[in-house]
Amino acid sequence: MLSLEESLKILRETNALIEGHFILSSGLHSSKYIQCAQLMSKPNLASKICDSLAQKISKEINEFDLILSPAMGGILVGYEMGKLLNKETIFSERVNGVFQLRRDFKIKKGSKVLIVEDVVTTGKSSIECSNLVTSNNATIVGYACIIDRSNGNSQIKDKLISQIQLNIPTYQKDNLPKELLSIKPIKPGSRNL
Repeated sequence: MLSLEESLKILRETNALIEGHFILSSGLHSSKYIQCAQLMSKPNLASKICDSLAQKISKEINEFDLILSPAMGGILVGYEMGKLLNKETIFSERVNGVFQLRRDFKIKKGSKVLIVEDVVTTGKSSIECSNLVTSNNATIVGYACIIDRSNGNSQIKDKLISQIQLNIPTYQKDNLPKELLSIKPIKPGSRNL
């Protein structure tokens, strides 16, 4: 498995860890953003991160049937985990702001589901996915992500397996630090696409 230092080196090499003023999908503001799309666009480097995360998942979760990921950011990560762990992988998409299963994807009653995404800040997307699992009478066996930047404050109360944990402060719009006030914010996430 990769160390934190090795993982961060890959994030920097792929330009996945960027600085500026960002409005996250959660609505919170941050001076750093993890653009996992940049990481995943370099398969030779992304595979090292994904291999390491798959090893962690294998050590922590003994048995499951299906991987569910939220669109957009979770699709590629979920696919890679499915390939590495030899599991069927599906994704949910927002329809009128609510996650749904489309494309004839199904969660079988009684199946054991692992929810996988790229970055967890508040955990909102993962929790929305978990609602799909429980509404289909299936069981959530856990959550996994490449980056956990929740600082222990996510809505996910179950075990969260991550390749990298980063302590990156986030701020409400009305409580921004002075250094962010002078930088025009950008919203790089995909929640409202």
